[in-house]
Amino acid sequence: MKLKVGCCGFCVKGGRAAYYREFSLVELQSTFYKLPRLQTAQKWRSEAPPAFEFVVKCWQAITHPPSSPTWRRAKLKVDPDKRDKYGFLRPTEENFEAWERTLEICRALQSKICVIQCPPSFGYSSENLENMQDFLTRIERDGLKIAWEPRGTWHENPEAIKKLCEKLELIPVVDVLRREPIVVGDTAYTRLHGLNPREYDYRYKYTDEDLKRLVERVSELESAGVSEVYVLFNNTAMADDAKRFIQLAGEHGFQQG
Repeated sequence: MKLKVGCCGFCVKGGRAAYYREFSLVELQSTFYKLPRLQTAQKWRSEAPPAFEFVVKCWQAITHPPSSPTWRRAKLKVDPDKRDKYGFLRPTEENFEAWERTLEICRALQSKICVIQCPPSFGYSSENLENMQDFLTRIERDGLKIAWEPRGTWHENPEAIKKLCEKLELIPVVDVLRREPIVVGDTAYTRLHGLNPREYDYRYKYTDEDLKRLVERVSELESAGVSEVYVLFNNTAMADDAKRFIQLAGEHGFQQG
């Protein structure tokens, strides 16, 4: 089984060059807020080691409505007449165009996976189910795998997540230290946000016991027939935690793929 470990963003002091020396995988967070120019993505790809892997976090124009504070943070502006055309995976011309721009960046980076992270307000409902199915069955993937991190009331419906992922050929993204893994296909993807009482409070450092439990979760995924596991740390101490986990996993026979 291939184990791939990295961080959500270039979090190593010294920038990208320093990060490349420490890790062979990154999940880009900047692409969520604002897509880079094509030439910038091509530069990132050319300066990285040949085997280095970029996972792209899907542009928020597709997943988050313009009322989201993340739009304001990115200083994105939208025509008032089109505010209801963006986000929530709606099958609109605007969202399809946003996907084409996202896919262009994925191609430039030679990405294997694009992560779609939906906001908690995009909960489990018949309308969201219908829109999601319509949108994701119509987009061009060009060999790209799509990993989906549901939030909000979706967590109360894990079987619905599994069925939807099977139908749409998605990789379910689950924080395996908080919830049972959902296995669909050969690839598993976990994003680790820390273990504070509030789920998305990232000010957390994983203990040795936490990381041992994570190794156990990876072992369970291997036993379930998964052939590659992506482990992405997304907490304030992510660089150190990821390095400690790589060492611990190696001691248990798991080598990075």
